[in-house]
Amino acid sequence: MGNRVEISLTEDLLSTLQEEHYVTIATVDAETGAPTVNAISWIYAKDKQTVRFAIDCRSQIIKNIKEEPLVSMTVIAEGSTYSLSGRAKITAELIEDVPLKLSMIDLKVSEVKDVMFYGARLTAEPKFEKTYDEEAAAKLDKQVMNALMK
Repeated sequence: MGNRVEISLTEDLLSTLQEEHYVTIATVDAETGAPTVNAISWIYAKDKQTVRFAIDCRSQIIKNIKEEPLVSMTVIAEGSTYSLSGRAKITAELIEDVPLKLSMIDLKVSEVKDVMFYGARLTAEPKFEKTYDEEAAAKLDKQVMNALMK
């Protein structure tokens, strides 16, 4: 069902992005001007127009957004692939009550496009597992997600 375009998240995508989910974010590299893609998982859709995420405050993503705030996020969900485009804004240089040095960014969604190629449907979504201490990962995930939900 490719090429469907919306101006905000659908109810299904809103629900999907209210839990930790694997997504990629494309920014413009501040040094080279080339597109660059990173995978992230600490993400939370506040509403149909705002997707909030957390990343290490030393990440190149932060520098890129400061230089060029237009970004694109790829979400694989609901049997398809979606491109969320909009303007990113750093809302907290350092998130309080989280032991890691993380920044919080809000993506103001201006376009949601179903970019799945014609005549196909995904039968499985990407899954990931944390490869460090399971208990520590769960505790950290809870702290970060609580901060994103504020």
